[in-house]
Amino acid sequence: MQRAAVYRNRVLAGVLTKKDDRSYIFKYDYQYFNNPNNPAISLTLPKTKQEYHSNTLFPFFFNILSEGVNKQLQCRQLQIDENDSYSLLVATSQNDTIGAVTITPLKD
Repeated sequence: MQRAAVYRNRVLAGVLTKKDDRSYIFKYDYQYFNNPNNPAISLTLPKTKQEYHSNTLFPFFFNILSEGVNKQLQCRQLQIDENDSYSLLVATSQNDTIGAVTITPLKD
């Protein structure tokens, strides 16, 4: 199992988990959820206390990734399989992303 912290404007919004069976879970952080001033990170992931489950990487997170030649270059430089979207997401979205969301790997 791999986990990553999801931040919105440097505020912890939730945790994205890749399970061993290659399914995914996203859950909002309790404090982030309870603050009415904090919006959902995506229209497709509205704020809820329940976990979101998916057999593929959630489209919101997948769409943060580079495409085409940029993706190929990143994968080659970082030595990540081009089909491993989660590893590429965690490796490339820690700082300067388009939008307010950044993702940082968590150590278990």
